[in-house]
Amino acid sequence: MIRPICAAVLLALAACQTTGAEFSPDGLAGRAISPAEDVDGLLVGHRLMAAGEFELALRAYYRSMAQQGPTVDALSAIGSANLRLGRLGQSEQMLRRALDLDAEFVPALNNLGVVMVENGAWGQAAHLFRNAFALDSGRSEEIRQNLTLALANLQDSGYTEENNNDFALVRRGNGRFLLLATP
Repeated sequence: MIRPICAAVLLALAACQTTGAEFSPDGLAGRAISPAEDVDGLLVGHRLMAAGEFELALRAYYRSMAQQGPTVDALSAIGSANLRLGRLGQSEQMLRRALDLDAEFVPALNNLGVVMVENGAWGQAAHLFRNAFALDSGRSEEIRQNLTLALANLQDSGYTEENNNDFALVRRGNGRFLLLATP
């Protein structure tokens, strides 16, 4: 009786044995990846961003920059991850560094425009979106929507006919002025 149980246990253990093969970066089983081979940090970061794992994506982007140096792609990706994490100052800094390397890099222009929108700098945002839209030849619907939003908010000064009152500046002594509403 003991022998069939031992045979079953041995078969189960044999099925659990690893072959040494690991999964490839594209998710398909294949050849083993040696420790000397590195997976592209930008690719990993982009996939993590798509999955909503912004902090992990940021780490992958920093690893990529450590391996390949501060490329426009890595700096822009770090800026984008920081933007998604709500770190506007860090995002702006990295996106500006990316644009220092390549002033016509459309993703960095668009994302810096988004940072400017978040900061309420509608004029700067409109300028950045306009440049990104022109460099992209109008192909990106996202950039078009961002530009439309920025231009609409730039033109909306907040004043309407209802609150446009007539005011008079009245001098009150040496260097003092008083602003009064006129009827």
